[in-house]
Amino acid sequence: MNRHYLWLILLGLFILQGTIVVWLIPSAWQASVHVTPHFTLVFILFIGLFHHRHSALIYGLLFGLLHDFNYYGSMLGVYSFGMGLTGYLAGLAQRRQPNLIFYNLLITGVGLLLFEFIDYGINRLFKLIDIELKFALTHYMLPSVLFNLLFALICYVPIRKLLEGKRIVPANTED
Repeated sequence: MNRHYLWLILLGLFILQGTIVVWLIPSAWQASVHVTPHFTLVFILFIGLFHHRHSALIYGLLFGLLHDFNYYGSMLGVYSFGMGLTGYLAGLAQRRQPNLIFYNLLITGVGLLLFEFIDYGINRLFKLIDIELKFALTHYMLPSVLFNLLFALICYVPIRKLLEGKRIVPANTED
């Protein structure tokens, strides 16, 4: 697949997650929990799963840094480190198991949860937030992970076909 398409898709998802999706999330959800869309991270995890882990690392570092500059003003590098690491680890985990939808969505969910824990841990380490882990897990992390897993489930087949490319499967010929 051409790398220019990956850049354009990631840039489109980056703009989409920061503008339109925030308005589409029902206000009833936002009253008790905080849902954060991480569509670029989901796509980066899919790049690690279906394309190559080093590409996921580079895209994660660059789009994480872009996210740090645009949306996350208190400290630079948190999203960059988290997205790059989780994309690389997703690609590393995929090399060891078969390519099944359940397993790939499990890796995506674990990657999203790992990213949320990295974000929470670094912010807690530098005392930028003062929220208990239990409250953060139930009100911030798990709702965001479930929302992003829903997006991953909806977009799984098109993204997989896009990233794996068209494979020519020979017809079953009997000799």
